[in-house]
Amino acid sequence: MNNSNIYLASKPRYEILDGLRGVAAMLVVAYHLFETYYHGAPNQPINHGYLAVDFFFVLSGFVIGYAYDDRWDKMSTWSFFKRRLIRLHPMVIFGTLFGAIMFYFGGCDEFQMINQTPWYIVLLVMFWCFTMIPLPNTMDIRGWAETNPLNGPAWSLQWEYIANILYALFVRKFSKTALTVCVAVFAVFTIILCLNIDITGFLKARNWASYTVVGGWSTTPDQLQVGLTRLLYPFFCGLLVSRIGKLIKVKAGFWWCSLMIVFLLCMPWMGLGTEGDSRWTNGLYEAICILICFPLIVAMGAGSSVKGGKSEAINRFLGEISYPIYITHYPLIYMQMAWVNNHKDAPLGTHIFVAVCIFALAILVAYGAYKLYDIPARKWLKNKMFRIDD
Repeated sequence: MNNSNIYLASKPRYEILDGLRGVAAMLVVAYHLFETYYHGAPNQPINHGYLAVDFFFVLSGFVIGYAYDDRWDKMSTWSFFKRRLIRLHPMVIFGTLFGAIMFYFGGCDEFQMINQTPWYIVLLVMFWCFTMIPLPNTMDIRGWAETNPLNGPAWSLQWEYIANILYALFVRKFSKTALTVCVAVFAVFTIILCLNIDITGFLKARNWASYTVVGGWSTTPDQLQVGLTRLLYPFFCGLLVSRIGKLIKVKAGFWWCSLMIVFLLCMPWMGLGTEGDSRWTNGLYEAICILICFPLIVAMGAGSSVKGGKSEAINRFLGEISYPIYITHYPLIYMQMAWVNNHKDAPLGTHIFVAVCIFALAILVAYGAYKLYDIPARKWLKNKMFRIDD
């Protein structure tokens, strides 16, 4: 009998997958630090760091399928939603609160709206963003039209929430055949985006990001198309990989998978510069990463194991901070952008020192938030929202 008040014990985790999420999250932080200087140009050292989001969606689909597919005879839809809120929402609130605290440290010529925004509007935006409802463009307080201007990366969590809702209401009931059809259709959507085939007419607004999957953080038509496309294939494919269950076991799986992630995200621009007919090669590269490489890495990570020694310790640490560092680092990046904007003539060594310090601070904030806030908050919520059967 379903009972939404009973908390079903969590299944054993695929520890390598947690560690790989941490590897990708670290690369995201480094990518954003470099982006302050390179502004997304092809010579960015971590050129394809944004693809980490697509990798996260594959991971999410796989983990959701593994954790919940066989539990619906013991769990209600509302119970599933409560479990996902307990897992995700405490850090969403922390990241947004942290962004509000850091907001005025980002004031500079690039973000002129910051110093013109009164404190009570910041608080209003903060409480709105606590709900994970995308902020209307008319309420933007930074100038980037982000769905959460206090903590930009929250946009991907908004899509994650949509994926969880779709899974609980509809997708969990799909057969493997139906799921395979969806994956095939959504693969076409991914190819359309990567190769900049503008069927809808929306992609003209993002010519600056043509032949990439960059985007998804706003509510404009082009950004909605990008965000939905980035979500659908990776999440559904990860779920299908979980249901098929054909995992790949390799020795030193954590290290090999980590190396593959680093290689794929740091790959230079595919094509000759930023203009011309060769841009399509970059789109083809990103399509291959999303359609083939990321599901393969997830299958390898899930099929392999890490036991003992430094590998296990590193993997565990990366897994612990993977979500916290992703959802808390960007307020520090806003601050870095402002510092760079206000100190353009600072020596190179000073810029490097500031960037390294912010990277280290991002790790410390994430680890502190995980240990001192996330674990206690989730435990408290679990005890409040469920009956725990020992």
